[in-house]
Amino acid sequence: MKQIPTPLLTLTAGVVITLISLWVGQNHGLLPEQASVQAPLVDDLFDVMVTIGTALFIVVEGAILYFVIRFRHRAGDNEDGIPLEGNLPLEAFWTAIPAIIVIGLGLYSVEVFQDMGGFSPGGQPGDPIAEQSATLIAQAPSNQEVAGDVMPLVAAGDLEIPEKSRQVYGFGASPDVGDRSAELVVDVSGMQYAWLFNYPDGDIMTGELHIPANRDVQLNITSRDVIHSFWVPQFRLKQDAIPGEQTELRFVASRPGTYPIVCAELCGSYHGGMRAEVIVHPEEEFNQWLADNRVAQANANDGGSSLTQAIATSTRDLSTSEFLEPYGREIGVDSEALEHLHPLMSSHSQH
Repeated sequence: MKQIPTPLLTLTAGVVITLISLWVGQNHGLLPEQASVQAPLVDDLFDVMVTIGTALFIVVEGAILYFVIRFRHRAGDNEDGIPLEGNLPLEAFWTAIPAIIVIGLGLYSVEVFQDMGGFSPGGQPGDPIAEQSATLIAQAPSNQEVAGDVMPLVAAGDLEIPEKSRQVYGFGASPDVGDRSAELVVDVSGMQYAWLFNYPDGDIMTGELHIPANRDVQLNITSRDVIHSFWVPQFRLKQDAIPGEQTELRFVASRPGTYPIVCAELCGSYHGGMRAEVIVHPEEEFNQWLADNRVAQANANDGGSSLTQAIATSTRDLSTSEFLEPYGREIGVDSEALEHLHPLMSSHSQH
């Protein structure tokens, strides 16, 4: 039987590995649903990384399995192995290919980082270059394009500053770029261990973030104590909350629904419980929520109550049954049962 030529086998294996890797890269299901306009930027990079990782895994593990089977020890074979001292072309090949892959992924990730606002003026508050750039943009004629990624260099004194708009979307965003101000601005405060959301235009404060779908939203984020990190996995956006400084996050939510807000920075003993929700409404539903909460806020103010206390209540002021009630609801135990359960637990603990 005539042996199949090695080049043909190699080509066939390469095609098969490529097809499998491309399929896995597009169908891995490892990421949560996309719920913002910016999410595809991150997902496309992740898909490329999964595709390359799958190909490398198949090649490396396939080679290991092949050599384990092909060159296994056979009964009666007590001879020494073939003395090999190295193969320079092979070593150069397996060094060059990973280097090219790493450099390519690095350049791609930097591009995504830039698109998300990582290198944009205004990403760091107090940066003199950012402030001068913003001033130049504000003074630009109204018919001048300020939203493009690249604009001509202009001189301001002795300093050459790119006349470039602050990032419109992402974690380096600006609350106001020319005539592209956000449609909704929300002030976000992080504290151990909760998030508070203030709507300045409506004088509303809540423990949940409510936003309209398909609208430009600007979050101004700060912290009241230690560093926190505001992260919505479905939006693929994350921004630090820093004491004494305001950071910014600008996005467009594309899918109505309820999504978790997670603190992604270790901030204390109960860091894992510092969670909230972002609720993305259809526009009409959001407008109704806004109107209802304006009325509720006005009534609360008339009654002299403190909305902040209503949102962030100290657990030390709660009875055992009140503290356990939210957890009981999740497992189908009502407050009355908890009232009976607490004395029973206390009697057992005394014994």
